[in-house]
Amino acid sequence: MIKLLLPLLLLVCHLSMAQRVTVRDRTTLEPLPGVTISSENSSAQTDASGQAELRALLSPKAKLRFHYIGYQSKSFTAAQLQQQQYEVSLTQQSHGLQEVVVSAGKFAQERNFVPQQVALISQRELEFMSQPTTAEVLQQTGKVLVQKSQMGGGSPILRGFEANKVLLVVDGVRMNNAIYRGGHLQNVITLDNSMLERAEVIFGPSSVIYGSDALGGVLHFHTLQPQLAPDTLARSISGSAFTRYASAPNEKTGHVQLNYGRQKWASLTSITVSDFGNLRQGRYRSSTYGDLGIRNFYAARTAAGRDTMLLNPEPHVQRPTGYTQYDLLQKIRFQPTSSLSHTLNLQLSTSTDVPRYDRLTEFSSDRLKYGAWYYGPQERLLAAYTLEQKAPASLYDEARAIAAVQRLEESRHNRRFGNNWLSHQTEQVWVYSLNADFSKKLRTHRLQYGLEANYNSVQSEADEQNIMSSERRLQSTRYPDEGSSMHSAAGYLTNTWDVRPWLVLSQGIRYSYVGLDARFEDKTFFPFLEDKVQQRHHALSGNLGAVVLPGNGWRFAALASTGFRAPNIDDLSKVFDSSPGNVIVPNPGLGPEYTYNFEVSASKSIAERLHLEVVGYRTWYRDAITVQNFSLNGQDSILYNGEQSRVTANVNAGKAYLYGYSANLQADLTNYLSLSSSLNYTYGRIKNETGEIPLDHVPPLFGRSSINLQLKRLRGEFFVLYHGVKALEDYSPSGEDNLQYATPQGMPAWHTLNLRAAYQITPNLQFQAALENISDRYYRVFASGISAPGRNVVLTLRGEF
Repeated sequence: MIKLLLPLLLLVCHLSMAQRVTVRDRTTLEPLPGVTISSENSSAQTDASGQAELRALLSPKAKLRFHYIGYQSKSFTAAQLQQQQYEVSLTQQSHGLQEVVVSAGKFAQERNFVPQQVALISQRELEFMSQPTTAEVLQQTGKVLVQKSQMGGGSPILRGFEANKVLLVVDGVRMNNAIYRGGHLQNVITLDNSMLERAEVIFGPSSVIYGSDALGGVLHFHTLQPQLAPDTLARSISGSAFTRYASAPNEKTGHVQLNYGRQKWASLTSITVSDFGNLRQGRYRSSTYGDLGIRNFYAARTAAGRDTMLLNPEPHVQRPTGYTQYDLLQKIRFQPTSSLSHTLNLQLSTSTDVPRYDRLTEFSSDRLKYGAWYYGPQERLLAAYTLEQKAPASLYDEARAIAAVQRLEESRHNRRFGNNWLSHQTEQVWVYSLNADFSKKLRTHRLQYGLEANYNSVQSEADEQNIMSSERRLQSTRYPDEGSSMHSAAGYLTNTWDVRPWLVLSQGIRYSYVGLDARFEDKTFFPFLEDKVQQRHHALSGNLGAVVLPGNGWRFAALASTGFRAPNIDDLSKVFDSSPGNVIVPNPGLGPEYTYNFEVSASKSIAERLHLEVVGYRTWYRDAITVQNFSLNGQDSILYNGEQSRVTANVNAGKAYLYGYSANLQADLTNYLSLSSSLNYTYGRIKNETGEIPLDHVPPLFGRSSINLQLKRLRGEFFVLYHGVKALEDYSPSGEDNLQYATPQGMPAWHTLNLRAAYQITPNLQFQAALENISDRYYRVFASGISAPGRNVVLTLRGEF
């Protein structure tokens, strides 16, 4: 009897001394706060250091279950925990149904109950990707296609919508402004992905929550928050840094961030500097590409002040494409009570000049068309104040108000080959915004409501400079040089109704008002313009959705939603060449465009190991704004910048439609090996009197498949990115699809093989290595004017302190 009791007594004594367990991420060794540890009768949670007290849970026969959202659950007996020295490591799931999303309703809600298709990119994934820009991050998800005209850019496409038809949001503040154009936008690169806590992609019209511009969807970027000191410390200091090198773009990036926290306030500071050289494209090409992308000559200036065409010693190197980017972030958070917080958010992004590579490759007769074509520094300054409050006893449970001001400056500079006159066009935009959002739980209903107001002011300047004599002369501005403005106001209400545990209904409505004022008093360059343009638009947007959870891992959802976009200053008041030989002129009769969308989805989860999802949608597009042939004073062509150009304009094209699908698979094959895959297809057409023509910005079939390995300290991934054929007959005749930068047959299909890994040397030091486009394949993404990187070796060293 004594022999039987002695081991039991020793075990009980040991348990009384070793009562704390530490839970970590298996690969990064980071402590996991908020892990639920449960037994039959009680439970506990890990603290900020990933530790939890087990005294009340442990017994000789107890079996403890460790559960953390986004990770595979594990169970251990007391003896097993003792054998592991009370160290538990959890492995991330390939798919987390209980993940929380914010962007779909502006307040946190479980992803499983949102009828809209939403994709999440976590901070952990962002770090593992280790991409140079946010545009590259989106491209590598396999769910967003990104067009590029130069290396310093990237224009996301969502369900066949691009540029000003996709809304960009950072920390609850709209980035879209009055001069966001309808062609291709590069503004997403002004967001430093090194400082993102998460990125959320909402697919489909989202005008109820976000108003104008959210036709194809919303890209909402959430930056990191300052962290207060733990309750046990008066203050805390922490930070991280990394350095990265990538061979294909000759990238050299350095990043450092510092968090200083006290009990009631905290500060977060971040600086990122990235320097890029000339981008090297793939060496091995299919014969279908012909000589597309080969860079045999580039423009240079001799000592005598003449333009010359120099032979490129490395034709697969795209020169010039290099630039340098600087990103700074400063946040200060003051939290006097647990229910009230104030945050000051300052962000600055700027760069050196960025070569417009696609234009620099164009030829006129037997020589290059341009001696110089570059964007000036693209500056984005954001200053925002956020007030957050929790007050369950009042008219709301949660409230958030954001007051923000943004200053944006961008410029274009170009000079014809052999011409000494360098053209300068500079735009400066001030954006003022105020948002107030509220959430209230009423029994089985969750109401969300809010108000929004915005004001945009645009100033445009332009002149020409003789680079030999420094003489200057006026030239036409891109937008009215007397100034122009837009203003808007809106209010919305949504309701999520938990009808049954297996049925959730959602409804929403929004009223929006948008006004625009532009003056054309100086008609020196464009005597055909009207004196002024004034527009006032009103719109009602709505949605109705349902989520059905019949059990056994099944989930069905349906959503009907509307979207609208009011014409902005770029749509209505600019004159510019959209492509060689085509000039866009203002169309004062332009009106808003609308979408009506219906989508359904079905998914199945098996034993929290396998998740399959299929989404299908159809969008009816009315009064679509698209570029089409136009006549000006009865003429179909005019002389513009010394070239006879066909007249085109933004017009409401009448009826158009899109439909498509996406399919996603995530599977945890073992505790350490997982598989994921996504496939996306969109088809779009404009209906006109003669039949149907392709809608612009519609991507071909594309997707991504990967195999992931998660071991102790080591994480690895092998993935394939793929892109189907974009046939010549599927290109839009408007010119927005950039057929001149494709082959005579269109854009061939392509795929790349890629490998990346991260090894946790110590809990505070990690080494990453990646080999992208292993086969050094030559390819070009649809509508892009620059070829994609060739074989790319990426090395990253990360440290925390």
